[in-house]
Amino acid sequence: MTERFDCHHCEDSLFGRKYVLREEQPYCVACFEALFASTCEECGKLIGCDCKDLSYKDQHWHEACFHCSRCRGSLVDKPFAAKEDQLLCAECYSQEYSSRCQECKKSIMPGTRKMEYKGSSWHETCFICHRCQQPIGTKSFIPKDSENFCVPCYERQYALQCVQCKKPITTGGVTYREQPWHRECFVCTACKKPLSGQRFTSRDEFAYCLGCFCDLYAKKCAGCANPISGLGGTKYISFEERQWHNDCFNCKKCSLSLVGRGFLTERDDILCPDCGKDI
Repeated sequence: MTERFDCHHCEDSLFGRKYVLREEQPYCVACFEALFASTCEECGKLIGCDCKDLSYKDQHWHEACFHCSRCRGSLVDKPFAAKEDQLLCAECYSQEYSSRCQECKKSIMPGTRKMEYKGSSWHETCFICHRCQQPIGTKSFIPKDSENFCVPCYERQYALQCVQCKKPITTGGVTYREQPWHRECFVCTACKKPLSGQRFTSRDEFAYCLGCFCDLYAKKCAGCANPISGLGGTKYISFEERQWHNDCFNCKKCSLSLVGRGFLTERDDILCPDCGKDI
């Protein structure tokens, strides 16, 4: 007997008939289309075995139905984009939805690389340094006056030069005697500690932190022997090449403050008039 060759679903003989294999099982065309054929998103009809089935994100179309929703041009073998369940050719999508290049004002086509900064977009080839005209790409850049500059060009054209190290100041910096400094370069002449954000003073145009200035140059109080900085409105008394802090200018015997009072001297000591009666 001849071996049977039947449709896996309806069991009708497939001898002399067209059939379709699915998972190694044969189906007649009618059963295959009824069971497995997709429905075209455009026309709503089944996509038969003799038609090309085009699919995108679990949706299916006849080849003739796969077209742009706006201009009706065929999308077969062409780039397209989806927007709100509609398929659009690249040209229609760019006209309707694509951002415009800030430089050339043309649409940035879907699928092409673009650069974005503060709400503006550029073609990758249009995002260039204003000075050298070379593409910036993903490198660092500095915006100035609505133009973009690569870091080397910005430094050459605009950045101030640190008076200490002679290198460009690209961020921050301090000004001292109308000259620019890197924060890390503006240091105490003596101890080299940073002065930025700290109280400091100067001598012979050199900057010093308060500690070093007092240790090196401040006069010493004749009372406590500590430095008298004279900074920040510090008051002191000066008499015959000796100096005292206001709080230290007291009678040697009774400790009465002599600021604004008359006083007497006995060798290195100062005395109030009462304590000095017996001199």
